[in-house]
Amino acid sequence: ARRRVPRAVFDYTDGAAEGEISLRRARRMFQTLEFSPSVLHDVSEVDTSTMVLGSASGAPFAFAPTGFTRLMHHEGERAVARVAERHAIPYALSTMGTTSIEDVAAAAPAARKWFQLYVWRDRTAGEELMARARAAGFEALMLTVDVPVAGNRLRDVLNGFSIPPTLTAGTVADIAAHPAWWINLLTTKPLTFASLSGWDRTIAELIDELFDPTMTMADLEWVRSCWPGPLIIKGIQSVDDARRMADAGVQAIVLSNHGGRQLDRAPVPLSLVPEVVDTVGDRTEIWVDTGVMSGADIVAAVALGARAVLIGRAYLYGLMTGGAQGVERATTILQREMRRTMQLLGVRSLAELNRGHVKLRTRQG
Repeated sequence: ARRRVPRAVFDYTDGAAEGEISLRRARRMFQTLEFSPSVLHDVSEVDTSTMVLGSASGAPFAFAPTGFTRLMHHEGERAVARVAERHAIPYALSTMGTTSIEDVAAAAPAARKWFQLYVWRDRTAGEELMARARAAGFEALMLTVDVPVAGNRLRDVLNGFSIPPTLTAGTVADIAAHPAWWINLLTTKPLTFASLSGWDRTIAELIDELFDPTMTMADLEWVRSCWPGPLIIKGIQSVDDARRMADAGVQAIVLSNHGGRQLDRAPVPLSLVPEVVDTVGDRTEIWVDTGVMSGADIVAAVALGARAVLIGRAYLYGLMTGGAQGVERATTILQREMRRTMQLLGVRSLAELNRGHVKLRTRQG
């Protein structure tokens, strides 16, 4: 991926906020956990399917919402949705996506599609987006709550990252180094946000201008009045907040620090899974993201009690590398790693996984 796309695009995907401590800690926790296998079990057949939001899913992971996806590859959100459709896993389209709600629905009509919403200062715009998603057959709404203001993503500042890309001496040099990427960008549909237009400043400026930092629990009632289907809350980072969401009757909670891209030194989401599951897991589904880079990571999260995992960077690296084929390859790798890990642990289904199969270690870096 690093070789295929300009540095600013790779760094936007690969990077995190400030010193990137949150991201490193999340990955370190997955790296230092310890599996506890049990032997002499028939694991010739392994079932990785599960139930998510009351419906069958081919695997315990979903493709997370990501902004500006057509920057990674001109096929963008359409490619990701089609892979999700083939593998019977959900795909969440971001408010900051670069393919419209309607076009994603048309590209993958049988996929389980969720729409991720940021609350804007202009509530009318949010209501229109929810209405369009509902009309297009999107199953659930994912409300992201950890972005009252933009995180300080220093790689983007260093690279002068903006949408659409601006021509500078650096971008001219990137054109020479990545001609195929630039040819695709310049010869396909102009790169704009699917839900707004006319923006040519930085991502942080966009977020601070459009997103509403006054949002409170009362706004959940507004969302509920506009969206009758399942509601997922993404960005929970404490047991107390998880309890508040469960009390509000949401169908799922995503323990997430936004991939380390918002508050640096935020809690590691994986570390919260056991206590949150014990506290509210009987009332709402508990999912987790951040730092998930392998099928073994997914198995570990499920063993700790998570119903499912959101995958972001892992599939975006594939998208940058080879479009739809790259996403397909990343998905196949994750599923193969999951099956092998389950077999080596001595389990045949996700239901057999439990906390006895994994130990969290506290050493962080």
